[in-house]
Amino acid sequence: MALRPAAVAGTWYPSSPARLTADVRRYLEAVESPAVPEPVLTKAALVALIVPHAGLAYSGPVAAHCYSLLQRHSFDTIVMVGPSHYLGFEGASIWPAGAFETPLSNLRVDEPLTAAIAAACPALEDLPEAHAREHSLEMQLPFLATLAPDTPIVPIVMGFQTRETAYALGDGIAMAVRGRRALLVASSDLSHFYDARTASALDHQVIARVDALDDEGLMSLLEGRPDHACGGGPMVTVLRAARMLGATASRVLRYADSGDISGDKSSVVGYIAAAVWR
Repeated sequence: MALRPAAVAGTWYPSSPARLTADVRRYLEAVESPAVPEPVLTKAALVALIVPHAGLAYSGPVAAHCYSLLQRHSFDTIVMVGPSHYLGFEGASIWPAGAFETPLSNLRVDEPLTAAIAAACPALEDLPEAHAREHSLEMQLPFLATLAPDTPIVPIVMGFQTRETAYALGDGIAMAVRGRRALLVASSDLSHFYDARTASALDHQVIARVDALDDEGLMSLLEGRPDHACGGGPMVTVLRAARMLGATASRVLRYADSGDISGDKSSVVGYIAAAVWR
């Protein structure tokens, strides 16, 4: 098995299993009740999530609003799409086999599904270096290792976030997972390093399009101003695939910024948690 070692354990989140479990459980317990309609709480309704990927102390309280839904139902596979922060390349990279390491457990890769998605999307390639340092997917693993440790994952990192790549990947994922009980996860933070008022104005332009399940509108927004989101392409991919799989509605469950934790509202990063259902 090809094990992808944890890259940011001990820095972005605790490497101690006991402390990590306690942190994740604390964030989940702080979610008073799911802010979604009752149908989303059923097993078949939930199609996709949009979650942030900052350090766990910052993104965890927001991401928990999404992952709390996994306490109510399960999936056969989880397809994760995140941006590449360290390596620029065309298309997207899929980790085809093996497992991803976490302090809690190793999450195995859904090898048949990675092969099916790769076959359905020529823009995908096996580029291990795109995953080596990347945190956008790894920051989801503490929640998945806590709530769905036996559910296989499909890890995909997107390079240059073009319309062509985002759409092709969305189409390929939808084709490959159709008929499976799959959860799609897009990893993205929103605007970076504006004051909180400016950030909120920018971020709510993204929120409006996510709430409208408008992947095309979001793509056009990002093409005009890419600094709306570092993982805008993965969001477009997942929203597009979700629509193709029958999704009819979306809702942002939580919006926050890094200043809510640090106390510094002069330069913040925006975060959302969103759920998509049919």
